[in-house]
Amino acid sequence: MNRRFVASCVLGAAMALTSALTGALTPTVHVASAADQFSLEAMVPKRFGGWSVDDSMVPLKPNPEQQTVLEKIYDQTLARTYVNAEGQRVMLSIAYGGDQSKALQLHLPEVCYVAQGFQMVKEQSGTLPTRFGALPVKRLVARQDQRNEPITYWVTIGDKAVLSGIEQKLQRLAYGLSGKIPDGMLVRVSTIQPGATEAYKVQDRFVNDMLGAMAARDRARLLGASGKQG
Repeated sequence: MNRRFVASCVLGAAMALTSALTGALTPTVHVASAADQFSLEAMVPKRFGGWSVDDSMVPLKPNPEQQTVLEKIYDQTLARTYVNAEGQRVMLSIAYGGDQSKALQLHLPEVCYVAQGFQMVKEQSGTLPTRFGALPVKRLVARQDQRNEPITYWVTIGDKAVLSGIEQKLQRLAYGLSGKIPDGMLVRVSTIQPGATEAYKVQDRFVNDMLGAMAARDRARLLGASGKQG
């Protein structure tokens, strides 16, 4: 048999096998399509634990170019500022995307703030303790002129809260290997004040108050366990 013909057959078979494996390993089932429908606007109370919405101040808005990108990534967003009796203000931003495939990944604050002209002067991983479990979070400080904004945020991929970066990729990969495309959520709280340590204490208290006021199913979704209650 002609060697060239044999080589062609082997190459053709290899290409066919690669194509078949690629198709088999390409996730096609959206987790979000099987999940209960929900509304960020409805699930987060406007008043809880001494906090109420302050309409006079809004969280950082993306520029028009960023807004176009975000509209492709997210199915729902929520942006509010809360104030308490002490005059402390916390900005809350939540973004939900039902498709966390490679092309449509959560837009992280490190990217958003820098794109808006901020300098990222602090960035570290941390843990936010709650009575519903410890949350893996990122702690940032963004600065622009006289505005100093300490930030705390966490990310959920599917049913798990993970640190952004390698853990986020591994969680997405685990879903992909099972043929599923996970949904994702980014929850960000921030305050405008000079001291990061005190800011994080205020933010932690706000998050705990918010979680405690939410319905169990909604809270579980925000913590990365959309299929669980508790």
